[in-house]
Parts: sequence; C-alpha cells; structure tokens
Amino acid sequence: MTEMPLRIYHNNRCSKSRAAYQLITEKGIAVEVVDYLRTPPSREELGDLLRKLGMKPEQLVRRGEAVFKEHYAGRSLSDDDWLDALAEHPILIERPIVVHGERAVLGRPPEKVLELL
Repeated sequence: MTEMPLRIYHNNRCSKSRAAYQLITEKGIAVEVVDYLRTPPSREELGDLLRKLGMKPEQLVRRGEAVFKEHYAGRSLSDDDWLDALAEHPILIERPIVVHGERAVLGRPPEKVLELL
C-alpha cells in the first residue's frame, strides 16, 4: 500500500461504519476520518466519489431515511437531481465510503473495505 492514507466517510452512530473503521485500524493503516454529517462533501466531491465507486448517484441513496420518504420516495430523478439531493441532505449518503487514491468502495458489508488494503 502507498503512503497515501485511506479516507473514510464515516458516521460513528452506524454499526457498519464503525465496523469498517475498526477493520482498517486493526491493520495499523492510517485513516483520515470524515464525519460527513458535520462536514458534508460538496456536490463536486460527491461526483468524484461516485466516479471512484463506479456508481450512479441514486445507488448511493439511503432509502430508509425520513428525508427520503418525505421528499424523494416514488420520484424519478436525474443523476444531477440525485446529486443535488445528496449534497443538500448528506444523511441520504450510504455509508461508509472508503477511498484510497483513485479507488473507493462502499463498506457494505464492512469487509468490502479489505479490497482497498
């Protein structure tokens, strides 16, 4: 692995996010933690993350959240509209996202992060 640390878009209240973080730290790997609810990624950052993940914006949406049910359930939105929604409501971003350089994985299940190690 290179000197570049991993970055985890993390929510400490999420058991999957905590488990992914633990898997990384148990390997002794440097990890930059981004509490994405306190420091949300910009629309541009989200676009970059999605490119690295190889996903479309709608695939990153947490459908169980109240804000999804209230504002987006049953709606058909464009990729641009979903990006706007994720940027406006970071609680909708599925977690954890772990990034290493030009690669990223969604840590669901948490063991997916091992692909980057």
